[in-house]
Amino acid sequence: MENMYGIQYSRPEVILLQDTGIGVAETAARTCYDSFSNSENKVINYIEDNMPDAKMCDEINEIEESNLLGDLAWTYFHHSILEHANLSFLVRGTSRGVLQEHARHRIQAISVRSTRYTMSSIINAFVASKGNREFFISKILNFDMFVTSDKEYNRLEISAMFDKLSYQQTKVENFDEIAIAKSSLDYLQEFKDDSEAMFKALESGKKKRNVGDAFKHIITDNVKVDMVVTFNLRSLKNYFTLRDSGAAFFQIRWLAQEMMRVTPTKYLNLIVKKK
Repeated sequence: MENMYGIQYSRPEVILLQDTGIGVAETAARTCYDSFSNSENKVINYIEDNMPDAKMCDEINEIEESNLLGDLAWTYFHHSILEHANLSFLVRGTSRGVLQEHARHRIQAISVRSTRYTMSSIINAFVASKGNREFFISKILNFDMFVTSDKEYNRLEISAMFDKLSYQQTKVENFDEIAIAKSSLDYLQEFKDDSEAMFKALESGKKKRNVGDAFKHIITDNVKVDMVVTFNLRSLKNYFTLRDSGAAFFQIRWLAQEMMRVTPTKYLNLIVKKK
């Protein structure tokens, strides 16, 4: 937990799912300069006069160091060859606010937890609350859905969600029909006097498809999201340069620092200046 601007926040978690190695990047660079025979990696020497077989390709992908890549990255600034190396990260617990920052990095592949498909439990808690604000708040607090970890602040967030849903409920006649699956509507009468039982029944029933379409407006940038993001090494260099800076939004700086922590040294040596 870290205190920023008077509010406690949790940091995201990151693991490296896959990395493609630097061998292909060296092969690309040697192709540019027709200098395979100058490599300190024997498997690269072989490409001078031969096409590599599957075993050789595996060896290329296992290369740990390349003098040429180091020279091109830091002396000649020939960074296009870094685009041949890719890294994929699984991120847990960053915020929707960080997604706005990520969108400014054009060259990346990103898949994010969808609010359209994953809001059912929140809506089920509201429907089951039958207007009981405290019931709704207590349920949502258990979801651990915010990057802020200050319980009283999160109560304010959840209370605002309750108010938005309550207002919307007064504006549409078919609120329950857009909130829960048709097969679960009978639970509203069956458990009308027992919010806990109704919530459990709604949770065990069929999930309303695309429920977030009607209710995405209730959540803020404070909500946690999970994502898988893939960068090529050149783009990752740009990302770390900008987002590990003191000028960056503190939450994306935390994310960049966690991504850097799990990035193998062979990549960092090519994209991060040693201090």
